[in-house]
Amino acid sequence: MVDPLREEGPVPPEGGARHGSSRPEAAPAEALGAGEARPRLERRFEQALSMSRLVVVVPVVVLLLSAISSFAYGTDVFIRSVVRVVDDPQLTSHNLGFLLLLTDLFLVGATLMIAAFGFYDLFLANADASPSLRLPAWLRMRDLGDLKARVISMIILVAAVSFADVAVESAGGLDTLYLGAAVALVIAALTAFLHFGR
Repeated sequence: MVDPLREEGPVPPEGGARHGSSRPEAAPAEALGAGEARPRLERRFEQALSMSRLVVVVPVVVLLLSAISSFAYGTDVFIRSVVRVVDDPQLTSHNLGFLLLLTDLFLVGATLMIAAFGFYDLFLANADASPSLRLPAWLRMRDLGDLKARVISMIILVAAVSFADVAVESAGGLDTLYLGAAVALVIAALTAFLHFGR
């Protein structure tokens, strides 16, 4: 009598192929290797994308240098104007206008600094860690809307001071009226954008 166990041949190991080939075992291993390679590639791409935020250092540095230039230019205008006022102490529209010009230059510098801090705070500062950049609460940016609101507010202020400077220096007339109407229209449009753009 023939032993039925010998007729069937050796029993394959558990989970293995029954009729000799071991290829079905290799297929899941290959699929697993390809599955691991894909997340690794995604992780590397995400790391590279995250590191690309460092490009924002360029506009931050340029904005800071521009702000410093505006402050330096304002200081130079101040020194030269003080010398001129000492030489001719009469109260003239020109002597008043230089104060408005100084205000304008320093406001432009402050606007550039706010933009630089905003870009740094939004793109480079680590939100999870304790804030390394010590800024006043009103200068903290949570999103681009905050940056937009602060910069537009400063632009409105600069436009108003610039118009006041032109109005003081000019002799009046229709040109000043047209300029005032244009500045008022721009300020109204920016204010509406701030109010309804959120």
